[in-house]
Amino acid sequence: MSATGKYTNTTSAATMHYTVLPERMPPIAPEQLNDAQKKVAAELSASRGSVRGPFGAMLRSPELADCMQKVGQYVRFKCGLDKRLNRLAGMLATRHWCNQYEWNGHVPFALKAGMDQAVIDAIAEGRRPARMRDDEAVVYDFITELYANKGVSDDTYARAVAQFGESGVIDLIGVVGYYATNAMIMNVARTAVPGANPMPLIPLPQQLAPLA
Repeated sequence: MSATGKYTNTTSAATMHYTVLPERMPPIAPEQLNDAQKKVAAELSASRGSVRGPFGAMLRSPELADCMQKVGQYVRFKCGLDKRLNRLAGMLATRHWCNQYEWNGHVPFALKAGMDQAVIDAIAEGRRPARMRDDEAVVYDFITELYANKGVSDDTYARAVAQFGESGVIDLIGVVGYYATNAMIMNVARTAVPGANPMPLIPLPQQLAPLA
């Protein structure tokens, strides 16, 4: 279907037309679930309230969905990283994969965790934020270098270990991997942004001109 989307942040506004493609893997109707899928769906509903986001598609492989929801429980509730830094890492992964659903969900939790709106806006636009706290800069540099170079330099690694310890570095990579996996699944499945919300991210590289 065709729709008009509006992207807005604190520094700019742009309106674009886009076509929303149909979902390839919409949620499976409850009566069509097999026993393995029903078991995982019940566990997801108990912990998350419903089967949504990447898990709607992921239930096609219930064992993977079960493993991923356990990783998600760790990332969201047990990970030793500060919630603000956890969300920053997740948003950097989400921005890299340009996943609309995940970004839409990240923003309110990132603000609640103490991230500045200006930092969120800069990441959404593909810019390095002008003002970050020291620990945020370590996370930003580590993840952007990891994505750009498929690894990190000794200096970047040393800064991350000094800030978070070796266990924190592993957790940081785990957070990125979890949200990247979710983003890839939803990009392939074309998981829709919930409700009537517009797409919050402009594709990068920017190839769309704002309407007059």
